[in-house]
Amino acid sequence: MLSDEIVINGGRAMARSYAKINLTLDVLDKRADGYHTVKMLMQTVSLFDLVLVDKTQRSITLSSNLKYLPTNEKNLAYKAAELFLSRAGIQGGARIMIHKNIPVAAGLAGGSGNAAAVLCAMNMLYNTNFSARELCDIGAELGADVPYCIMGGTYLVEGVGEILTPVPAMPSCFILIVKPPLNISTASVYEQIDSAPIINRPNTDALISALGRGDTAGIAGGLCNVMESVTVKQHPVIGGIKKKLISNGALGAVMSGSGPSVFGIFNDFEKAKQSADSFAYQYKDVFLVKTKN
Repeated sequence: MLSDEIVINGGRAMARSYAKINLTLDVLDKRADGYHTVKMLMQTVSLFDLVLVDKTQRSITLSSNLKYLPTNEKNLAYKAAELFLSRAGIQGGARIMIHKNIPVAAGLAGGSGNAAAVLCAMNMLYNTNFSARELCDIGAELGADVPYCIMGGTYLVEGVGEILTPVPAMPSCFILIVKPPLNISTASVYEQIDSAPIINRPNTDALISALGRGDTAGIAGGLCNVMESVTVKQHPVIGGIKKKLISNGALGAVMSGSGPSVFGIFNDFEKAKQSADSFAYQYKDVFLVKTKN
């Protein structure tokens, strides 16, 4: 759980907010409220943002190393602080500082992870003793990925992100993440997914079995994301990155979330590093990371 790694120094909490990847992502149906139900296997990786939260007497302020990042209620971390204080019935505040390493709008849950870090940090700073389940319930009001980011590790995630079931941990391996310079709207992808011709859907049970065996090749062979049926058609570069990862020695490759980030699974560091170097000539956001449980 994210809170297990938070460091407290007086009235300050220091947290690493980790990125996630989707081993599988299946969109099942659209509910009456407009939200889609999903079934996906999610995994934490070692790429992280640093989130500092200071306990204050009143008001919420937010700053970041990225000048273009919203610092008001448009930022999910800011919303998380507001919602936490409201749910806890506390008259107080928070000064939040976020050093971003995870690319924004990349399909890696960077913003959701920041919100999760703020919830866990404020729970400790204010001694509110919300349980993991209670924190996840609060997080679900902020976004579909927030409850998972609170827990971290390897999980089957269902519903609209609020149903989390632990599955066997993914074996330690190297993950190469490549994000092309594209802006993709998650809401737009969901709008189009209902009418998209989906040929391949994930075999989630088979991938969970591969996790149980510690079969990295089996996991890589089962990677599947139905959102590719929308995004790859509109942005062929995503398909090109997948093909190059495979040709560079990845055991498997797939888009994460609604994109545009693509990742490949490697069991050999040298191959992964050579592949990272080959992408770095073309793209700024290329990250060689490891699985984290």
